[in-house]
Amino acid sequence: GRTQLIAAKNAYHGNTQGSMSLMGYEERKRAYRPLIPDVDFIEFNNEADILKITERTAGVVLESIQGGAGFIEPQNDYLIKVKRRCEEVGALLIIDEIQPGFGRTGKLFGFQNYGFTPDIIAIGKGMASGMPVGAFVSSYERMQLLANSPKMGHITTFGGNPVIAAASLATFNQLLTTDLMAQTLEKEKLFRKYLQHPLIESINGRGLMLAVIVKTAEIADFVVNYCQDKGLIVYWLLFEHRAVRLSPPLTLTDEEIKEGCDIIIEALNQFN
Repeated sequence: GRTQLIAAKNAYHGNTQGSMSLMGYEERKRAYRPLIPDVDFIEFNNEADILKITERTAGVVLESIQGGAGFIEPQNDYLIKVKRRCEEVGALLIIDEIQPGFGRTGKLFGFQNYGFTPDIIAIGKGMASGMPVGAFVSSYERMQLLANSPKMGHITTFGGNPVIAAASLATFNQLLTTDLMAQTLEKEKLFRKYLQHPLIESINGRGLMLAVIVKTAEIADFVVNYCQDKGLIVYWLLFEHRAVRLSPPLTLTDEEIKEGCDIIIEALNQFN
């Protein structure tokens, strides 16, 4: 059978042995070796690299929006082209929806913004409104492979915890019966309206998955620390050191957006 996996450079999928194997950043994963062999890397949005997906490839693992790289969206139907290539060579396309999923980008899942359907998705984070949960989703036929070969081959000690399942169901119902998802795009407009400053070069991302790209890593460090001192939770990104990460709750109000943006602008003014 096939063994090659392909992932994107500057992608982050987690800290288990399997997910660390998919990180193209040796400094961070060196201590975890030995890792899964036969993993190769392509550059996100590089269409020439798509040809590295061949009949040897078992699966391609990508994010619908590249998180740690700076909240990079796919360009020029990139993910549609990757999906088409996977179909041509018989490889599975696996999309990591752990950050973009559950309404953060205005759709239930990030991939729905970009016109394709993956073979498998990984989900978590917003899936249960802060409760610890993770899952992957695929077709009934593929999931049956785990049920019978070996029998119950994916069972875990704490899997299917009823409290966590109830939290996930409640979250899912809220997203489907309210306008929270649609509101994320309106809230994005407010962030872009308020976050204008000479030290800000761009704002990457979509909905409430935003990365404010400032001119230097030193500025980003100052802003993150200043904001946290003022009680505003923002953070860094793993591979884009000029980014200030904004991933607020979907329930935040317009007033809270204005208050948070004022603190960020205040931080930038203080740096000046």
